[in-house]
Amino acid sequence: MKLFFSPPSSDDLIRLLKAWRFWLVSALVGAVIGAAVYYIAPPPYRARATVNVDFHIEQAWPKDTDRQQFYFLERETRKLEEIAWSDEVLNTAATQAADDTFTADSGKLQLGQPGNGGWHFYADDPDPKKAATFASAWAQAFAEKVKADVANPSSGLEQYITADATQTQNLTAHRSVSLSMYLLAGSLIFLAVSAFSILFFDLRK
Repeated sequence: MKLFFSPPSSDDLIRLLKAWRFWLVSALVGAVIGAAVYYIAPPPYRARATVNVDFHIEQAWPKDTDRQQFYFLERETRKLEEIAWSDEVLNTAATQAADDTFTADSGKLQLGQPGNGGWHFYADDPDPKKAATFASAWAQAFAEKVKADVANPSSGLEQYITADATQTQNLTAHRSVSLSMYLLAGSLIFLAVSAFSILFFDLRK
């Protein structure tokens, strides 16, 4: 076995390039193993609901500088993120979905692309119907809470903000990780192992 930290010689690289059949077999074996893992222990289903958030910054800060607008967006975005993950919103969603297994620390929920535009609410579960139901309920509970807080001056939320649930019905859940990703990962891992074996071990001996 060669020293791990010694650079490969030209002979090593030539031997590595000549072993293309070994590479091909390793990639195929890795893909097969990746597929087996996918079907034996598949990733959960993931559903996505969408709420369109508009800060109407042209009304909130019509004559101010870009810097002031930036801090305004950052501040209000943080407030909305806190609302999305609040116990009130999640409990409302759990009640609507009749499922209390989706909690902030369950690892089943993700919030994507917070800012001005579409907010994506992801829910993962082995049952695709449960994932779709909770993603929809979470997005709707968030939109309703934002509207209620905007109408309440004491809530501290900017009055120009609007949140409209645009994609919450008839959601379709898909696997959170595709089969192709498992195939690719398996192939790459076994290619790396085969290259390591060729460089550091003389398989002809």
